[in-house]
Order: sequence, then C-alpha cells, then structure tokens
Amino acid sequence: MRSTLCTEDGVRIEAVYEPSGASVTDTAVVLAHGFTGSADRPAVRRAARVLAERGAAVVTFSFRGHGRSGGRSTVGDREVLDLSAAVRWARELGHARVATVGFSMGGSVVLRHAALERGTEGRADAVAAVSAPARWYYRGTAPMRRVHWVVTRPAGRLVGRYGLGTRIDSRAWDPVPLSPVEAVPLIAPTPLLIVHGDRDAYFPLDHPRMLAAAGDAELWVERGMGHAENAADRELLARLGDWLTRA
Repeated sequence: MRSTLCTEDGVRIEAVYEPSGASVTDTAVVLAHGFTGSADRPAVRRAARVLAERGAAVVTFSFRGHGRSGGRSTVGDREVLDLSAAVRWARELGHARVATVGFSMGGSVVLRHAALERGTEGRADAVAAVSAPARWYYRGTAPMRRVHWVVTRPAGRLVGRYGLGTRIDSRAWDPVPLSPVEAVPLIAPTPLLIVHGDRDAYFPLDHPRMLAAAGDAELWVERGMGHAENAADRELLARLGDWLTRA
C-alpha cells in the first residue's frame, strides 16, 4: 500500500506499507534509507522483504528531496520530521509497537528521532542504527569528502540532482542539529542497537564505538561488511529483523 504523508513542516513524503509475511503482529518496522536512496531502491526493497519475513510489518519512505517526496534534503536535520510522520502512520495503521532502523544518514536520523520524540506518538519503541556517523562534518575518508563536495558546492548539488536523483538544500544548518553521539544518551530506556561493518569506506570503527560508548547500546561489528543498506546481506537483515521485533 502506498500513501503520501505530510510532515509537521508541510513536506509531502511518499511512503509504502508492507504487511508482515509471517503471522499477525503488532510490530511495525520503519526503515530509513541512506543519502541518495529512496523507498523504491532495490536495496531498500530487499531489506523490507527480509524484515517482513521475520514477523513485522514494514514501512519504507523516501526522505525529503529523494525519490517522489517533495522538498529538499537537509542531509539529516529536518529529516527527523519525515521519520516521525512515517512512525505516526504506522501507529494509525494499528501497530501498537513501532521500531525504527536507519542506514547511514538514516542511521543518524533514527538516533536523533529517538532522542527528540520521547513520550510522543511519533516515538520509537526500539532503534537500530546501521553504518551511522557519530559526529557531523566528518571528512576523514575519500567517500565522505566526495559527499561534502556534493552537498556544499553548487556544481555538486547539480550532480546530486541530475546524477543521483537527490535535491539538496543549499542553506547551511542554522542552528546545527543535535549530533548522533549527543543523541544517544537521551534514548534510554528505549532499546538501542548500533551496527557497523569493519570494511565501511565512509565511517571507520571509531564512529560506532563512540556511539555505543555514549549510552546504553548493544554493538554489532560485522566482519567483511561495507557501508549501509547496499552492504547488508540477508543474514544480517534477518538478525536485525529478529532484534527489532523482540527488543
């Protein structure tokens, strides 16, 4: 089932609902993709199918500026409002328990969302962040230097729009949002899982270790795994699904 959601700041977001492939469950998992992804990207669809097989309904959506959603990407800032709209939709569909899982940029968003939406209808009941950065403005790897060029330069934003299908806001953050590592201590007692590959070319292992050390979190370091949803194999996605439905 497809729907168009409206965020708190008036942006229209495309979303897709898939019922559980197993028995009836009260749990829905909301999946937040990485930068330049969308609800229809093959890696996102594959992840949604595996998660549904593990007993949860799944909501996927496209962040603002991505896919068929409106607006422009703020690269992790106002995307919290997109995730909140998707979580609230899952609850409107009758799910008493809603877990979130995010990849890369989406990982930073699920962490900030969990910290900022505590006690509201947009809250998450369990949170998993995969391949997420711990801190903003990281340029320590060649892939992240390329990402910063795409985001901060006019020529880069043209590449983002026409080459990567991502419309990026040209305005700098003001104020700078709460960073992922600052968000983690605010998430407890919500169960939190940090997942990272030891071959991640974007963010080295100091990022997940910083996140896990900042609060009450479980850490999985995946041997041989690269970055985000494209690198998440079926076995990992199945384990994620089990954790998200049982945490």
